[in-house]
Amino acid sequence: MKQMNATELQALLQSGVKPLLIDVREPHELVNGVIEGAVPIPMNDIPGRLEEFAAYQDQTVVLICRSGKRSAQVGQFMEHVGFKDVINLDGGMNDWASQVDSSMTVY
Repeated sequence: MKQMNATELQALLQSGVKPLLIDVREPHELVNGVIEGAVPIPMNDIPGRLEEFAAYQDQTVVLICRSGKRSAQVGQFMEHVGFKDVINLDGGMNDWASQVDSSMTVY
């Protein structure tokens, strides 16, 4: 699984690339900010909802959580079930909030 920091993800998104962004945080965490276009699917719901994004198996999928730990676990699972281009947002939303979008909350 690839790792990407907040500024690298920002550059990727600004380049016009449209990866599938999946935010694996819990619903109560989303009030702290969400990257535009990210689909919120709590970590524990991912296995039961794979069909929803199966069309992205050969495309770029970026996984997001608060710090990058939960999303890394989800990334390992997704690679195990056949996703080919999985990227973990290293540092998660906390780094995004401190390096890219200061309107969001570090928590």
